[in-house]
Amino acid sequence: MRVLRTVSSLLIVIFLTSATAWSNIKPVEFDAARNRLIAYMLSHQLPAQHFSHVPFDDQLSKKAFELYLRQLDPRKRFLLKSDVDELGAFSEHIDDELRRGRMVLPDAGMQILDERIRQVKTMLGPIMKDGFDPNRKDYLESDPKKITWAANQAELRDRWRRVLKLQVLDEYLNAVEKKKKEKKPVPEADAGKITKTKAWKTAMETVRKRNIHYLDRLLRESRQDHYNRYFDAVARAFDPHTNYMPPTSKEDFDIHMSGSLEGIGALLREDDGHIKVVRIIPGSAAERQGQLHAEDTILAVAEKGGEPVEISEMRIREAVSYIRGPKGTEVILTVQKPDGSRQVIPIVRDVVQIEETYVKSTVLKDDRGVKIGYIRIPSFYRDFSASRENGKSRNVTDDTRHELVRLKKEGIGGLILDLRNNGGGALTDAVDISGLFLPGGPVVQVKNSQGMIRVLDDEDAQVVYDGPLIVLVNQFSASASEILAAALQDYGRALIIGGKHTHGKGTVQALVDLNRNLPLLHLKKYEDLGALKVTIQKFYRINGGSTQYKGVEPDIVVPSMFDYLKTGEKNMENSLPWDTVENVAHNSWQGDRFDLATVRQQSRKWIKLNKKFQTIKEEAAKAKERSEQTRVADFLTGMEKERAEAERAREDAAAAGLINLDAAPGSEDAKEKKSLDEELAEDPFVGLALFLMDDVAGSGTTAGEVK
Repeated sequence: MRVLRTVSSLLIVIFLTSATAWSNIKPVEFDAARNRLIAYMLSHQLPAQHFSHVPFDDQLSKKAFELYLRQLDPRKRFLLKSDVDELGAFSEHIDDELRRGRMVLPDAGMQILDERIRQVKTMLGPIMKDGFDPNRKDYLESDPKKITWAANQAELRDRWRRVLKLQVLDEYLNAVEKKKKEKKPVPEADAGKITKTKAWKTAMETVRKRNIHYLDRLLRESRQDHYNRYFDAVARAFDPHTNYMPPTSKEDFDIHMSGSLEGIGALLREDDGHIKVVRIIPGSAAERQGQLHAEDTILAVAEKGGEPVEISEMRIREAVSYIRGPKGTEVILTVQKPDGSRQVIPIVRDVVQIEETYVKSTVLKDDRGVKIGYIRIPSFYRDFSASRENGKSRNVTDDTRHELVRLKKEGIGGLILDLRNNGGGALTDAVDISGLFLPGGPVVQVKNSQGMIRVLDDEDAQVVYDGPLIVLVNQFSASASEILAAALQDYGRALIIGGKHTHGKGTVQALVDLNRNLPLLHLKKYEDLGALKVTIQKFYRINGGSTQYKGVEPDIVVPSMFDYLKTGEKNMENSLPWDTVENVAHNSWQGDRFDLATVRQQSRKWIKLNKKFQTIKEEAAKAKERSEQTRVADFLTGMEKERAEAERAREDAAAAGLINLDAAPGSEDAKEKKSLDEELAEDPFVGLALFLMDDVAGSGTTAGEVK
């Protein structure tokens, strides 16, 4: 209340205006006043509402400035060093500007960027007219962090020459590959002949038109679009999950939270001007197609038979409008993989197949013929709207309980719980599912911004399944799935198997509607102001450690195709740190459990002898090496070599059965889809789990205390 009273008193000074004046206000002036109001509210709401209560000072302003600059020109293709230096004068004053409701930086940034885009557009014609020598050995650094801002117009022009040449060569090679597939003659690798071919001329014209369209799109961006990105940069300086959401983005957020998904079924985010895949929705068209994965960057989108539209530096709402479309139509994505390779991925648009999102189970057998249950939980789903209407809703806890009861009737001697690629969901289900394996007790601690800690308990003493338990995780197991895995690990209830760590998403966000926080009635004329998505709480394990940042470190660490990825909270800018609180008293599991020293020794031997795991290690090392090679060849033979190497890497991975092997089963193309049992039989993670289960499953004895 004190915060609102303070805001109210200051807003009276800033925005008190007579009704007569408002009747004559111009739209531009109205928008400017609205943005001043949003800025002022952000300067007070963010420090007050955010979990960390970080002061909005010069230090935070510097972080906001760096984020803003990367949004302004993420690939360093427009601004000169002198422009950056000029804008840098405001880097420590963002906090002061917002508090005073007087913003110079976003207007200055937009004006400079607009001027530079027009200059680049003027360069485009002469560069294309000069043409390119396909065999001249040029190189292009693809990682903006490794290049400096252009010192002058000449340097900027040369940068664009290399960019355009790369695009032309890419288009040309696509045409050549198409001819090869159709068994048609292709041009000889002589520069003079190549540049006179129809394929080369078509590539030149395609690139020219595409870039004119791209630059025109950037010039069409409104002043409000620019301000919205500025406000978002300010919010993300607090942490990567805190955002400013303009009215249209808030609508999209509401759609996502209600579970109304369409199109390809991928959650996307803007990442320094790129559209990145956060995760693939279980049961979606993208999951069924099987080639698009988390951490992929979508570069361009095309309708079947149409020209690709480059979506780099496109706002996510606009990018999604290209990706979405009528059910049954095909969208073609040009994607850059984390290792730097490019892939063209066709996906037939469809709604999420709900059945694919639900819990699945089957019965496997270990080497001794003992039945081992397998349960896959793709997400922690719960239909809150149905629950509110009639008290009944399908949820992951009830479904998991049902499968456990069914598997017990089958006489299983052990259970594998698969949480790979589970991005989380309802917290209540993480607690309740823990209770299916534990006889009551604390599961997770939740700390709010006031420092108050609430312990969430499993209040049901009944244990549905009390046999040996192994949990599978990977780098994309996040949030609620990390809470479940952490609780089972802390009790010594389960053996956790996975990559080096889980995602590390140990925070809770809440939506703060700025319209509802207006302290003065007459300011409602400025609605809709949008909303803030703010981090307000943090999760802690019962052992006192946070799941934030570090995630859950498995008991058995296995090679993963994701090892080379810089993924998870550890690699997100401004992410909240790992810390601890007091642990919570709890009784360790007294039933069947694994001796960690023994199973670690056994797993090392098994992994060393397992061909698939050894291939995973080799391919992950190669992928890491490729991802670090950000300087790409910008000449014909060099590009042909890089393409051949990328294709060979894909073929090697496919031949070894490593395509998306870390993913939970069920993501194959429908035409080639194997049964769940067939997929699990080829899964080395499940194979290792079955091998380790030999020590305890079906023996009726305790394998030893957890060391």
